[in-house]
Parts: sequence; C-alpha cells; structure tokens
Amino acid sequence: MSRSAPRRRAERPPSRRARVAAGLRARGERFAGSRAPVVLWVLTVAAGLGALVACTADVGPAWLCDAGAVAVVTSYSWGLAARTGGRPVVVGLLALVLGVGVVVLDHEALRTGAAVLTGVVTAVLAVMATVPAVRFVHAVREVLVAVVVAAIGALAVVAFEPVATVARFEYAVLGLGLVGAFAVVYRLGAGLHGLGRRGVLTVLIGTVVLAGTLAYAELLRRYGTPTLVDNLFDGVDWSRDHFGAFPRPLETVLGVPALAWGTHMRARRRQGWWVCAFGVAATAPVATTLVNPVVSLQEAGLATAYGVVVGLVLGFVVVRLDLALTAPSGSKGSRGRRAEEATALRPEPPRTRPLL
Repeated sequence: MSRSAPRRRAERPPSRRARVAAGLRARGERFAGSRAPVVLWVLTVAAGLGALVACTADVGPAWLCDAGAVAVVTSYSWGLAARTGGRPVVVGLLALVLGVGVVVLDHEALRTGAAVLTGVVTAVLAVMATVPAVRFVHAVREVLVAVVVAAIGALAVVAFEPVATVARFEYAVLGLGLVGAFAVVYRLGAGLHGLGRRGVLTVLIGTVVLAGTLAYAELLRRYGTPTLVDNLFDGVDWSRDHFGAFPRPLETVLGVPALAWGTHMRARRRQGWWVCAFGVAATAPVATTLVNPVVSLQEAGLATAYGVVVGLVLGFVVVRLDLALTAPSGSKGSRGRRAEEATALRPEPPRTRPLL
C-alpha cells in the first residue's frame, strides 16, 4: 500500500500587525542609513555650543547656560548610544528628561550628579568617535577630534554648576569614564581572549602608568615634604608665568599617547581598542578642566594644547617603536613604510556609523 504524499500547508498571508512592523523596520533602516540623524545631531550640538559660548561671554539671558548644557548632554548621550549600537532615541529622550528635571528642580546634588554624568558621557564619546589611523598624521587628526569633543563637553559640565571638591569630581569622572570605555572595548575587542600577549602587556603597562601617576599625585598631596612640594609648585608657577599654563600630567603622559598609538594600531590589529580605552585619561581631564574655579578659560585651553603637543611627541615615539618591533622585515625606510601602510586595511565602520 503506497503512502500518499504529504500535503503542503497553504502559507497564510502576513497579518496586519506583521506588515506594519515590517514597514516600521524598513523605515527605520532607511532613516538610520540617511544623513538626517547626523545633520540633526550636528545642529543640536552647534546650538548647544552657541548657547554655552554666549553664556560664557555673559551675552543673552541666564537660561542659556542650562539650555546649552541640556542640549549638549542630550546629543552626546544620543551619539554615544548610536555609536555603541544602543538605542539612541530612548537614551536621548531619557537624557533630555533628566536634564530638564535637574534644571527645573535646581538642587545642588542633582546638578553635581548631572555634571558628573555629562563628563563621563563626554569622555567616553570622545574616544569612541575616533576611527583607525593608517598614518601618524591621521592619528594626530583623531586626537584633535577627541579633544574638541571633550572641550565642548567641558562647557556643558561647568554649565550645570556642580558643587563638589575638585579632586573628587575629577576622580569620579575619570574612574566612571574608564569603566564605561573598557566595558565597550570589551565587546569591540572580542573579549579578553582577543587581547593576545602583546595586548595583555600593553594593558598592564597602561594600568601601571595610570595607577602610578594617580598614586604619586595623591601621595605628594597628602604626605609630600614642604620643600619637595614647593619645588614642584615653583616649576608649575614658572611655566604659568612664562607660557600661560602647565600641561596636565595624566593627559600628557598617558591619555594623548594612548589615543595616538591606539588609533594607529586599530588600523592593523583590533587590540588597538584596548589601548584607545586609556585615551579617557586625556578626554576626562579635558571634560573637567573648567570645574576648577582657579583655572581660567585661557589657561585651560593652553594647558590642553600643551598636553596635546607633548603627548603627540610621546605617541610618535611609541608608534615608531611599535613599528620597529612588529613590522615585517624589509619595511624600513620610506618605501617600506608605504608598503606597510598599504597593508593596514583593517575594516571598521565610519565615524557616523555604529561600531557594534
């Protein structure tokens, strides 16, 4: 007795709900692929920056400070969520609601918390906004991009008028920024197993430099002898008198070299993301530089510029050492460097596209 062929079930047409969901997804994909979100983001940041600059120059009504701060933290939260593969609309609306609530309630604790979160978002976004750098001149460009993003965020941070000890405020933004950056890099760098031996060594060196710099500054502040402290402050005062400012050590020694080397390495190996995470040591101090009432706007700008210049020199040395140790044989000289740069084609999304 022969078996009858199985009957095929007739495919049901998609329901109205499924058709609507598919249409919304298609519209969302077209909107995400368009330039509209980027243009809207740039216009929002420009409007917030304009309001903050007017507030700094004592031009216009007093509410421009709060409006500019809310606009910048909203757009930065949106941008960080979009860059890291999150939900930018949800995060942006949440930041907007929280920012408006802080301004309306006008409480010192709320304003300080908003300033800390603004500094953290600024420091992490400044690092995530970078792209791989095939040549060192491209790494210089990426460092400047990160510093500009952090500098705009610094105006928003101080516009919230935080009330806290300067050292504690800076440590809070730096610590939370490093945690946030490493959490994102953990996903971008394929976890800890994607580090490799050189990556582990690099992270250890960066951690030692970071911990050593912070520990030395804290020990010097607490237990330093008056003679040693006076000598160090004399050098800082001399630099301020002759050059207008003194570069921030953490930014100069660790943050800027890590950004330059990390973006250069990202064009070749994904371990470069782990190096870039230490770039928060540059973007966080820039984002909190105006919190100190003793430091003027001019001095803060000069200190940042000096730190970038000296840090880029150190970064250039590190990049050259890295190429000397890791580049294939026969790549010395200008022709060899061009050949090495031609093979540095590790793919990564553009600056305005999600990394994840």
